[in-house]
Amino acid sequence: MDEPRAKVGVGVFVLKDGKVLLGKRKSKHGEGEYGGPGGHMEYGETAIETALREIKEECGIKVKNLRVLCVSDSLKYFPKHYVDIGVYADWEAGEPKILEPDKFEFWNWYELDNAPEKCFGCFEAYLEAYRTGRHHFSFSKPKS
Repeated sequence: MDEPRAKVGVGVFVLKDGKVLLGKRKSKHGEGEYGGPGGHMEYGETAIETALREIKEECGIKVKNLRVLCVSDSLKYFPKHYVDIGVYADWEAGEPKILEPDKFEFWNWYELDNAPEKCFGCFEAYLEAYRTGRHHFSFSKPKS
């Protein structure tokens, strides 16, 4: 068996008219939690390329003004360990569609102050980074 390693994830914080795009997750990793488009960075991809690929694969909208929002060390789902790169994007066109029905139940736009309580991964860090300009976060292992 391979030695456990940290993986790199990229999540996208997409805004449209002051609302953030979130979908209800169905996959085992974060099932029932709300999160934006995102996934594993592939070898040879930049964070922005990963963000664009994941948006195309998961919801099919067009975005612009992509930039790195924050980086998080996350052990929230330990023994999974992720370095997460949050990417900010402005919505440009299209309505989100369920393109990976095994991963998401639905997509919706939520007011920043009225997002669902049960959010996936580093969403809280994305929100705080967007509001404050803080760019690094560390999340410890959950207490057993």
